[in-house]
Amino acid sequence: MSICSAPEIHEAYEDVRNDKTETNWLLLEFLGSRKDELKVASTGSDGLDGLTKNLKQDSAAFGYIRMVMANDELSQRTKFVLLTWCGPNTPVMRKAKLSVQKADVKTVLRAFSIEVAASDSSELEEESLMLQLKRAGGANYDRQASAY
Repeated sequence: MSICSAPEIHEAYEDVRNDKTETNWLLLEFLGSRKDELKVASTGSDGLDGLTKNLKQDSAAFGYIRMVMANDELSQRTKFVLLTWCGPNTPVMRKAKLSVQKADVKTVLRAFSIEVAASDSSELEEESLMLQLKRAGGANYDRQASAY
């Protein structure tokens, strides 16, 4: 049985992917400290800031974020980020299983440009993620991104 079998997970994923809705992120958390099954903990339309406010220091979670990047006002592209969160106070057994469980999550949250692992919210700054997205996007005509 997959850890992502709840139908609401698929619905939340499709909602974030849909450009016609305002929802631009979702957060999956485990049902309990000993259960290896995920649930939709929250969704929102307030971007990366909204998602990071929902991350807990004592748990592991998976996030999915829609981000709009632009090299100029005429070229905007929608990109998706898969986040694996492991708070600094996450129990050892949960940490140990996380990399294997991520494979199940990727079967549902399957379309993303970059994958980010973080254990501190300071690792999730929008400027840094945008730079990673630009680097992953191939051809890049923005001097700032090429300077790194």
